[in-house]
Amino acid sequence: MQATAALFLARPLPQPHYRCLHGVRGGVSLPPPRRLARGPRCSMSLSIGGSGAGAGGDRGFSYEHVPVFPRYRMRDPYKLLGVDRAASEEEIRSARNFLIQQYAGHEPSEEAIEGAYEKIIMKSYQQRKKTKINLKTKLKKRVEESPSWVKALLGYFEVPPMDIISRRLFFFAFIAGWSIATSAENGPAFQLAISLFSCIYFLNDKMKNLMRASTTGFGVLVGGWIIGSLLVPLIPTFIIPPSWSLELLTSLVAYVFLFLGCTFLK
Repeated sequence: MQATAALFLARPLPQPHYRCLHGVRGGVSLPPPRRLARGPRCSMSLSIGGSGAGAGGDRGFSYEHVPVFPRYRMRDPYKLLGVDRAASEEEIRSARNFLIQQYAGHEPSEEAIEGAYEKIIMKSYQQRKKTKINLKTKLKKRVEESPSWVKALLGYFEVPPMDIISRRLFFFAFIAGWSIATSAENGPAFQLAISLFSCIYFLNDKMKNLMRASTTGFGVLVGGWIIGSLLVPLIPTFIIPPSWSLELLTSLVAYVFLFLGCTFLK
């Protein structure tokens, strides 16, 4: 019994043998490969912006063709916006806003519309600026076409630079304020004298003739005082402060005439 068991254990075990449709590799037969079972195909339709979109989809968005402004390549800004050259700024602005809303999303169209609008506005601004510059030329032309007596009258006046006008206006405004501040103590006689001498000094600086400057300054003071004495009683009393006397109000009118005389007379 023991001898039979030893003989059985001594026998070599048989080698496993695997069949393979593709042959034997390395002395070992491989089992045939198993084919994977094909399941049913899955097809999916993606609808963006439709009613059947899922919770994670983009609602309200549609990949539609963005409208292109057909005239965005035109160079004439008026034709590009579709407005007349005599159109007002309000009409031009309305046309620009309408086109921007219609063709929003197409960048070249928006840039062309904005550029045309800016060109028209800039051109309008330059025209207004030229009109203001030419105002002095037009006024000079009107004076040249006016009658001879008007030319003779205007020949006595001139317009100095703005710095001279501002300095003299500040000086006479200071004299007027000084007169108002001291009106309760005494009259404006001292301030009137200073204003007269200052006017004569300014006129002599232009006329280079002291006698003529003195006569002109004194005449301006007398004329201003007379006109002031005629105009002041016509002013309603509720406008004038109670502390202001008739003499003070007349002197204020005289200051105005002295300022105009020494500034604009030749």
